[in-house]
Amino acid sequence: MRPRIVLFGDSLTERSFGSGGWGAALADNYSRKADVVVRGYGGYNTRWALFLLHQMFPLTSLTPPVATTIFFGANDAALFGRTCERQHVPIEEYKENLRKMVHHLKQCSPAMLVVLITPPPVDEEGRMAYARSLYGEKAVKNPERTNEVTGDYAKHCVELAKELGIPSINLWSKMQEIVGWQKLLSDGLHLKPEGNAVVHQEVLRVFNEAGLFASEMPYDFPHHSAIDWKNPDKAFQQQCLGSFSL
Repeated sequence: MRPRIVLFGDSLTERSFGSGGWGAALADNYSRKADVVVRGYGGYNTRWALFLLHQMFPLTSLTPPVATTIFFGANDAALFGRTCERQHVPIEEYKENLRKMVHHLKQCSPAMLVVLITPPPVDEEGRMAYARSLYGEKAVKNPERTNEVTGDYAKHCVELAKELGIPSINLWSKMQEIVGWQKLLSDGLHLKPEGNAVVHQEVLRVFNEAGLFASEMPYDFPHHSAIDWKNPDKAFQQQCLGSFSL
């Protein structure tokens, strides 16, 4: 059985297997080495995501994921009193919810690589333009998210990772290092292929730094070059998939 890498998050994860998505690119990196499983739930915040933990990551599992990314915060950071206030989660609760997620995953497997990913920056003008494209003059005059507030949530995410001794990706900061970073977003919030490429690059970097090199993982079954066409049984007599651990 191949190792599993689980991508857990909101719509930024749910859409990651679309064309140009970061999850699809990661699955390609680990093709025939590990199963990259997307568990993204559009619109979810960390409060709602906690209800999924025991179903998705049962403590009794004999085959927990070798690695899991946790990518929440874009909805938690929705402003209270604006159009998406139902998704808002206070910042301290957001941090504690992430802590609970990490704690649960480490209970499943202390050796599991857990990576926290901050929400991306918010292009407020892009959000407003998107709202106008949908609702015209009826569009609200103030954005439901701001880049400044989202940055505060990103800061708490990174602080928690340092506190727990696990890796994190500060996507909020990383994307803003790029001149014209707004072009990485399709509607001021969600990722274009270029934005997905940033996430993919960062996730792969963190995985490699943790020793999760795809190149060093065994194939699930023999490479075709290892199969003797006159005596194929020989290549399949050996256990092709060894156990992989960090």
